[in-house]
Amino acid sequence: MDAHRLRTLLEQLQSGALSLAEAQERLAALPFEELGFAKVDHHRSLRCGMPEVVFGANKTTADLLEIMERAARASGSVLATRLTDAHLRALTKRFPKVHVNARARTARLGEPEARASAPVAIVSAGTSDLPVAEEARETLAAFGCPSKAFYDVGVAGLHRLIHTLPELRAAPAVIAVAGMEGALPSVVGGLVKAPVIAVPTSVGYGASFGGVAALLGMLNTCAAGVTVVNIDNGFGAAAAALRILNLAAPARTPAPAVPHRGNGRRNARAVPTRRKQG
Repeated sequence: MDAHRLRTLLEQLQSGALSLAEAQERLAALPFEELGFAKVDHHRSLRCGMPEVVFGANKTTADLLEIMERAARASGSVLATRLTDAHLRALTKRFPKVHVNARARTARLGEPEARASAPVAIVSAGTSDLPVAEEARETLAAFGCPSKAFYDVGVAGLHRLIHTLPELRAAPAVIAVAGMEGALPSVVGGLVKAPVIAVPTSVGYGASFGGVAALLGMLNTCAAGVTVVNIDNGFGAAAAALRILNLAAPARTPAPAVPHRGNGRRNARAVPTRRKQG
């Protein structure tokens, strides 16, 4: 959004030509910043509750740096995923305060507003699944959501998972990351009541077919309500968890105070009583 369009919109709102709801709708629909090679969506957070994330795969270093700079300038913080070594070196040089996670292949600029939420649990079956689990963790952090990791707790040593159950049951959502046969999310889904988001990874021997075996196992889970994202998609799992948290705690305006009714408690609602008949 440029300054002229924003000023025009605000003047229309001030004069009464636009209602507050109409102005909000227009702000949500205002599109992007045109860079020629990319259109940076500065208003995605207004529409979807989460800002645009930069997918680094197949982007040139110059293009990535330009997109990151424009996005950070508009929103104050930005996340990039699937970065190469060249991307990470260039980002560190251009932005000295950038947070880089080499294992996750991610980079974060700025500090997001913290969400009031219990930590989302991130569970991984094995250490080989950590790049995907860490991508999920970095995505949550980029949007101000706390998380707690429980790594290397796969079904080959079920006692390791059982040991974490009290904390898993306290989480508002669980992201379960596994390769091989992908059994971990089914087990977790049968033990907790929170939403479980399953992430198949491409880790495994030949018959795992690059994660297809884990994906099919998770899709055929016997634990009701487990959600499955694409192979190696830690970002998508975190985004799903964030949408769930947005629905669980939507933004609300404070409710007006209820007048005191003489019952000794402030702002208490009177409970109607039914008269006896006859």
